[in-house]
Formats: sequence, structure tokens, C-alpha cells
Amino acid sequence: MRAAGPIRGVVFFGLLLALPAFGLQHWALNMLVFVLMYATMASAWNLIGGFAGYPSLGHAAFFGIGAYAVAIMFSGRPLGSGYGPFLVLPLIGLLGAVIGWPIAAVSMRTRADVFAIVTITFLFVVQTLAFNLHGVTNGSQGMALVPPFPAATFERPFYYVLVGLLALAMGVTVAAMRSKFGLSLASIRADEDKARGIGVHVTGVKVLAFTVSVGITAMVGAVWAYYESFIYPQFAVDPLVTISIVLMTFLGGRATLWGPVLGAFILEGGQQSLAYTLGAINVYLIAYAAVFLAVILLLPRGILPTIQDRLRRRSLRRDAAAAEPPIPAAVVAAQGGAGHE
Repeated sequence: MRAAGPIRGVVFFGLLLALPAFGLQHWALNMLVFVLMYATMASAWNLIGGFAGYPSLGHAAFFGIGAYAVAIMFSGRPLGSGYGPFLVLPLIGLLGAVIGWPIAAVSMRTRADVFAIVTITFLFVVQTLAFNLHGVTNGSQGMALVPPFPAATFERPFYYVLVGLLALAMGVTVAAMRSKFGLSLASIRADEDKARGIGVHVTGVKVLAFTVSVGITAMVGAVWAYYESFIYPQFAVDPLVTISIVLMTFLGGRATLWGPVLGAFILEGGQQSLAYTLGAINVYLIAYAAVFLAVILLLPRGILPTIQDRLRRRSLRRDAAAAEPPIPAAVVAAQGGAGHE
């Protein structure tokens, strides 16, 4: 059974890497690019919001930081082959982690509800700065960063880079789940005071989870900015980005490996489909609200944990039935005779 996990991962990523070779249309690859973006961010958010139980509402700020970082580095400069912005993604991830560290060091001394307020406040601070620091972000005029890739294969470089980022996010999750670090996060989610009492370095573990999470998010923001070519504050630092990744994680299942990915494929895939069929309208927001209510009422633990619970209960019932001793034939015959009388 332990081999099933790696095999599943190899099949999944092998399929993702092979998909462009099937001659997908531009709209299909574009949809997959956005699905992979959100799957990566949801997996990253899951480290702090799922495993630690600290719901960050400010991840869109780091998405925007990554977007503006790559735009500031390369806007107005020759891009050559066009792969330069991809090569600096580790630096952008490090930048996001460095900025996130003091935010986490302060906010992680609070409880989960106050932490959520602090992080969403930081989001709006970054959004305000993006609008008003004209010398850095160009304000509402936006910034341009046009990739020099040919139109026939434009989406492919971004697609493959995002497959790599998703593998990174899921790899970090697997490493966390199989390490003392993951056990520490689970103990914090279960009971923070007891975790501290048994020797868990609670603040340090939470800060580390947050910085890794926002670092990956910043790298996705950089890829998004390069892919979109034009960066505006209202889109680069958009609270809906945070709402989306939180809802995707809740839908698929928090504190699981595949839950955030499943949620992203369902929600972002559905949103992109609505955008192509209905045009650029905000109908998907109504769908998000409906999904949120359905998750709260019907699947409070998410799709994957709910399925796992039902399979486990069914297995327990099957094992219990198999463990019951058979009724002796003499007793059956006696009961039958009593019935005839």
C-alpha cells in the first residue's frame, strides 16, 4: 500500500507532462495554466491553513509581491530567450519568505482568529501600497512584461514551470507529513497548549510553515505576472485570490496531500469553463458562494476526508461482520423447530 502513493504521483505528473503533446487547443492549455496556479497555491496554503489550522487570509499579498518583483526586475528590459524570469523564481520565493518571516513572527504569537485578521490587514496594506507607490509599481497605470514566446506554443513554458512548482508544493507537503515537523503542525492544530507542554517549539514551527507557504505563493505570482504580461494592482493583490485558494483547500480536504489539488481542479476548472462559455462576467462568484455553503453543510471536512471516513466505516462494518462467530447448526435447527410449533 505504501507504494501506491509514489505510483499515483508518478502517474499524475507523467500525465500532466504529456498533456501538451496531445495537441490541446490554446483555450485548454490556458485553462490548465490557471488550474495549476491555483493548485500550487492551495497546496502551499494548506501547510499553514490546513496542517497548522491557522487560516491565513493574506496570501494574495505575497502573490502580488511576487508579481511586482518579477515586473520590477524585467520590465522595460530585453528578455532575450524569455526564460530569464523563470530562472529568478527561487530568488522571488526567497524574497516572499523573507518578507513573510517578520509578519509571521509577530502574528503567530496570536491565536488563529486574530491571526486571520492580521493577515488580511497586511493584504490591504500591500494593495494600498501597490496603488500608491507610483515610482515602484506605476500605480493604477500598471506595468508591462511581454514574453517573447511564439504564439503557437505560448502557453507551454508557463505550463511546464507550473507543473514543476506544483511538484515542489506537493513534495514539501509529503516531506512535512512524514517528518517531525508535520507531527508538530498536527499537534498545534489539535491543541496548541498541549503541544507547547510536550516540548513543541510552537511559534518557530508556525513561522517556518508560513514562510515556506508564502514563498511558494510569491513564485506563482511571478509566473502569473509574466503570463498575463500586464500587471495592475487590483488584479495582482486581489482578495479573491485568497478566497479561492482557501475554498479550494476546504473543498478538497484540509491537511491532505491531494485535497487542495482536487479542489483547484474542480473550482478553477469550473470557473474557467464558465468564463469561456458566458464571457467575462462574475457568475463564478455565485458558484463560489454555493460551493462554500455546500462544503459547510454537507462536507465540513472536505471531499477526500469524507470519502475516506465512509470507506473506513464500511471496512469496519465488514470486519465486524466477518468476526462474528457462525451460529451452530443445532441452534438453527432448534429455532426452526420452535417456529413450526
